Amino acid sequence: MHPSVYKVGLQYSSGGISGGNARCIAMLLAFREAISDYSTPAEKTLDRDLPAKISSYVSFLVECRPLSISMGNAIRFLKNRIAKLPLTLSESEAKASLQTDIDRFINGNIIVADKVIVSHAITKIRDDDVLLTYGSPSVVEMILDHAHELGKKFRVVVVDSRPNLEGQGLLRRLVAKGISCTYTHINAVSYIMHEVTRVFLGASSVLSNGTVYSRVGTASVAMVAHAFEVPVLVCCEAYKFHERVQLDSICFNELGDPDTISRVPGGENLSHLKDWGDTENLQVLNLKYDITPSDYVSVLITEYGMLPPTSVPVILREYRREHIWI
Repeated sequence: MHPSVYKVGLQYSSGGISGGNARCIAMLLAFREAISDYSTPAEKTLDRDLPAKISSYVSFLVECRPLSISMGNAIRFLKNRIAKLPLTLSESEAKASLQTDIDRFINGNIIVADKVIVSHAITKIRDDDVLLTYGSPSVVEMILDHAHELGKKFRVVVVDSRPNLEGQGLLRRLVAKGISCTYTHINAVSYIMHEVTRVFLGASSVLSNGTVYSRVGTASVAMVAHAFEVPVLVCCEAYKFHERVQLDSICFNELGDPDTISRVPGGENLSHLKDWGDTENLQVLNLKYDITPSDYVSVLITEYGMLPPTSVPVILREYRREHIWI
């Protein structure tokens, strides 16, 4: 196992790297280092041996934490580029070509894409708006930062939930920059929603039927916003789109550590599920993601522009044409 891949895997399992974009970038940079140090064994070819190496790295990362959908798309992109390498290239030229492809993927599909999404989303923020976000989506934080730099006057409602409490980190960073914020937990979202003018959410993936696959709790926030007739804007890079169709959160999901939701911070007397493992016929379910139906999403903001959830198949078709994945 290459040291850089091993390091990233340990960071995944410990929670040191979280978030779809951060995990994908860390994985690709680890693969870039592994490719740099790779040498083709005797009597083997790079286009046959390197994909097997990549597959072994992926298997290790899956053991540390299941892959996100966007990471699967990035892996398919890399294997596709390896398969299409001209046979006339020397090993050093092939490795340099793959490293360039990885750099281009990170820059074009994540870094530049986020900047374009910010430029689109900023047009939807007006003075005196009250903007609600859930968790700590990186692209939404960039949007709020840019709006504040432009001098727009608005207030942010950060909605959070146990066990990760990711919103606390976002709250600290926004308050440090002088942005007016309100912090609440997801159980109070229906009480604060009447003040909100727009909801900005991130996404782990957008599926081909327009449903949004994101941090668990996102669907509840979107449903409450829909009931209050508040627009829900989902910001998602196109490389996270996937052809899968999913109707619920049970048929495919990632399970977290059940002990994290059985422990309640603030006192031993509150941890009623502390010894849940000793109770027969009791299982504690800690789902990582949920599915938000397209009916609750007003608009998807991507680097291709702002579009309705029904247009996801068009983006998938255009991406396939550009050979980004498949």
